[in-house]
Amino acid sequence: MSAASPGTETTPEDPTPDHVPEGSAPEGGAPEGNAETVSGDGGKRVLLAKPRGYCAGVDRAVVTVEKALEKYGPPVYVRKEIVHNRHVVDTLRERGVIFVDDTSEVPEGALVVFSAHGVSPAVHAEAEQRNLHTIDATCPLVTKVHKEVNRFARDDYDIMLIGHEGHEEVEGTSGEAPEHVQLVDTAEDVDKVTVRDPSKVVWLSQTTLSVDETMERVNQLKGKFPDLADPPSDDICYATSNRQVAVKAMAAECDLVLVVGSQNSSNSKRLVEVALQAGATDAHLVDYAAQVDERWLDGVGTVGVTSGASVPDVLVMELLDWLAERGWTGVEEVTTANEKISFALPRELRNTDTVASDVR
Repeated sequence: MSAASPGTETTPEDPTPDHVPEGSAPEGGAPEGNAETVSGDGGKRVLLAKPRGYCAGVDRAVVTVEKALEKYGPPVYVRKEIVHNRHVVDTLRERGVIFVDDTSEVPEGALVVFSAHGVSPAVHAEAEQRNLHTIDATCPLVTKVHKEVNRFARDDYDIMLIGHEGHEEVEGTSGEAPEHVQLVDTAEDVDKVTVRDPSKVVWLSQTTLSVDETMERVNQLKGKFPDLADPPSDDICYATSNRQVAVKAMAAECDLVLVVGSQNSSNSKRLVEVALQAGATDAHLVDYAAQVDERWLDGVGTVGVTSGASVPDVLVMELLDWLAERGWTGVEEVTTANEKISFALPRELRNTDTVASDVR
């Protein structure tokens, strides 16, 4: 079974900076959620966040690998995890995908797919030197940030990149202009940064951060550099923002919030933090329903459920079934946005009738 299905609506691979998908949360806070209610038993209920799960960039990346398998056959090499989700990676591995940590592990002349998180120009150059055939599944919203880095580097700005050290997206983005980019992860990092000209400083960010945490760093930076410029458009992706807004809309009513997602998924981990900050009594991140500790349910009436942007909805449905078996049968879907956006596949895969020899 396919891990994802391509959307029917497409947008350009490089969306314009002011692109706002239909159903995005309005600026200035969380909209009121609309809930579809199914009555529960004994006061036990589930609040199910919408939107949740796959975003357009993840869907595009996973379908890219699936189409590459169909078109060229296994093995298909993927640099790093195509998306940060254990279930997706394991499923694709079973179908013949080989995940590698470094491009040097791919046999010379073979096909390699770059993950949704993006890679630096140095990785592209290494692939070319080794005569690798590449398909770039970088999320177009990450590509947008890469282009912003190049634009501000050309104008000789010092770039403050707000993000988490060691994250693949941060490594790829920093690699666009390493001599201009300084990573700002913690409050202590703000104290350490130095610039050549305080009037030519700009902040950009990793796309999967907590909106609130990012703005906290921005305010700290502006306290140090009053002329700090903002990015031309929001770098935190619409899907990350929308999922955080949905959690905020229900968290205060929840005794427990369960976020389906993997430990190496930045946006999934942020949802746990957002839930707690927005008033949830308790919150946990799990890959599968079987990882839920039943002790978390002691004294719990309302359970909130959501999932990160790299999580297929089948895992959420399995969690709802698991909860229903324990009495949480009433489900209310809290809707704060309706997402209707998808991205075109990489050009190498748009004509699926092309024979494999065209690449190999």
